[in-house]
Amino acid sequence: MLRLLQIRRSRLSSLTKTLIRPTQDPSPTTPSLLRPLCTTTSSPPPSSEAELRKYVGYAALLIGCAAATYYSFPFPTDAKHKKAQLFRYAPLPEDLHTISNWSGTHEVQTRTFLQPETEEELEALVKEAHEERRKIRPVGSGLSPNGIGLHRAGMVNLALMDKVIEVDKEKKRVRVQAGVRVSQLVDGIKEHGLTLQNFASIREQQIGGIIQVGAHGTGASLPPIDEQIVSMKLVTPAKGTIEISKENDPELFYLARCGLGGLGVVSEVTIQCIDRHELVEHTFVSNLKEIRKNHKKWLAENKHIKYLYIPYTDMVVVVKCNPLSKWKGPPKFKPKYDEEEALLEVRDLYRELLKKYRVEENNENDATDINELSFTELRDKLLALDPLNKDHVIKVNQAEAEYWRKSEGYRVGWSDEILGFDCGGQQWVSETCFPAGTLEKPSMRDLDYIEELKQLIEKECIPAPAPIEQRWTARSKSLMSPASSSAENDIFSWVGIIMYLPTMDARQRKEITDEYFHYRHLTQTRLWGEYSAYEHWAKIEVPKDKDELAALQARLRKRFPVDLYNKARSELDPNRILSNNTIEKLFPLTENV
Repeated sequence: MLRLLQIRRSRLSSLTKTLIRPTQDPSPTTPSLLRPLCTTTSSPPPSSEAELRKYVGYAALLIGCAAATYYSFPFPTDAKHKKAQLFRYAPLPEDLHTISNWSGTHEVQTRTFLQPETEEELEALVKEAHEERRKIRPVGSGLSPNGIGLHRAGMVNLALMDKVIEVDKEKKRVRVQAGVRVSQLVDGIKEHGLTLQNFASIREQQIGGIIQVGAHGTGASLPPIDEQIVSMKLVTPAKGTIEISKENDPELFYLARCGLGGLGVVSEVTIQCIDRHELVEHTFVSNLKEIRKNHKKWLAENKHIKYLYIPYTDMVVVVKCNPLSKWKGPPKFKPKYDEEEALLEVRDLYRELLKKYRVEENNENDATDINELSFTELRDKLLALDPLNKDHVIKVNQAEAEYWRKSEGYRVGWSDEILGFDCGGQQWVSETCFPAGTLEKPSMRDLDYIEELKQLIEKECIPAPAPIEQRWTARSKSLMSPASSSAENDIFSWVGIIMYLPTMDARQRKEITDEYFHYRHLTQTRLWGEYSAYEHWAKIEVPKDKDELAALQARLRKRFPVDLYNKARSELDPNRILSNNTIEKLFPLTENV
């Protein structure tokens, strides 16, 4: 279209030159522009015909512009259930890396993505970046929903520093490079009869990343994973490599153990392990009324426990895990339904809705055999049909409740296998941590929080999918941990809300994202202040609004030793080469630090 306009413009220019060219005998009293027009031999068209031609030309131009705009716009109005048609960008330079987090919610392009293979290489990279004031933000496996490790100016990743260095069977301690993944570590030490004390839902995190963001498992007597670290090496820009522990520089150790990657690159850690053991997992369904009767006893009696709430239903899925030795052998229990029978209703609902949406939306679904899909994959398929329709989401939640009802039973396996959890597909998730009393005397405010949250969802008609996950940990002595406390017996509850991104349709993902942030904002304004709840560092999102950001900064100062953290940043990383936008926004350095 631009070319067409340029051609028209050039023709108009040549026509103008013709019009203003003077005749051989111009009149001294007549402007040369008018003479050719007045002396032409052909008679001018009638004014009505000229007007008609003018408006026809305008109409043609308008139609042309509309057509060009329609075919240039990548998301037509019927694109709701179609895959996104991406804009055609110019090819990226060969040295430009695209790095995104697992959920695809945060992405950067960078020319600097460093992967040292040895500690010496890492030290040289950090020293050089410090001298050149060049950013190299530490990034782990990229599993954090908020992309806390990403920075377009440059990143350093320790995936190639993934060795198990030393195993002390007597003290049950292992020394590893920080780039080792949890799955690699567990496989590497099982021959020594050791394992980790607790696990998060996913086993693909790098050890350095999982401790720096304060990740956790579940069990009211078990602390977050950072509390298992007894010593660590930190490669700092200003002071080089330092070794810290509770005996050697304890103040910095407890600050840097959950340091958000802002104090140095964690290169090596020593972890306190426990004996490898099997667990018996007991899954059953209950309701909030029954849980209130048994909650205190269940927290105290079970090594690991979590509740999964299904919005718009009364059902709560309870999952307890305890050492096999406590049971004196595997439990004798025969389930009423096998996995195929448990999935039957979910598959039937999918077939039913598939026909409906094919007719109403004229949508061609893929030919995947639904009998090969897991429950979480089926849930994604169901939600993708109409993810923001509350009534549709309620149907999916009800099918999930039926699935869990038919999945009641026991499972026996090694702890690292049992404690893993299929979180589903790409998603937005917000998880908050708040005090819940002590193990001897739970406050019960953890259940109050859930009741208010469920009421909020129903009152605001939020299309909230399942589950709302609730877990517990003991306190952490790491100063920046959301579960940080000086009281030894304190326990904390962690509650996660979720919205899945079950489609690659860009327009639909944007709509889900907007609805998620509305959902999150409601919980923030109605619940966080009342319950002293703070978001998980891997899930906190930096507000774009200046006033909201200022309020968040002030709130973080009430909970965490921000001045102490910033003082350490200034001493260890004065050029801020390890920080990114998230760190700078949450913890702005002031003149008096």
